[in-house]
Amino acid sequence: MPGARESLLDAASGALTRRPWSAVRMVEVAASAGVSRQTLYNEFGSKDGIARALVRREADAYLAGVDRALSGAGDTRERLTATAQWTLTAARGSALVRALLTGCWDARLPCVTLRPVPSSALMPAQRRADGPLPSPGDLVALVRDRAVAALSGPGASRAEAVDLARAAELTARLALSCVAAPPEGGVTELLRTALPRNLTR
Repeated sequence: MPGARESLLDAASGALTRRPWSAVRMVEVAASAGVSRQTLYNEFGSKDGIARALVRREADAYLAGVDRALSGAGDTRERLTATAQWTLTAARGSALVRALLTGCWDARLPCVTLRPVPSSALMPAQRRADGPLPSPGDLVALVRDRAVAALSGPGASRAEAVDLARAAELTARLALSCVAAPPEGGVTELLRTALPRNLTR
């Protein structure tokens, strides 16, 4: 059974699918989660705090999917392609992930800044929710670095690591472009021609 924090985030996410964030009321979120409004404020500090925590949870879920794709079966090119396909799937399934990946936040979504709030300006209850949120460029770097860590073979040379980092960044950036403007043939076809053949291991 999820704790109060996860129940509140689930309730807030559900409310966001039904109405714009500006119309979501904290008393309704608390009631839907089966906790008091005071519990919500103790956990997140404010409506902005729960919004930031909700966005962070979506970012973490997206990156967990990246890790799963990178640890799957297949050679390096296939695992990078799986990562790109996951990016498109995650963006289609979540407006928050799509906004995180593209930087395009529509009026229905919470208005959150992607810069960290200085901790001196926070109440203790908010510190857990108000950590830094990744920008689209941050997410590209995180995907690239995860790919290099997951796909670098033992004894890989510096040149091989640099080539892998370039291929991983290319994969992430092509996937992001496909989120914004899906290609007719899909991301797999793009990557098949764009990724270097010597990545196959």
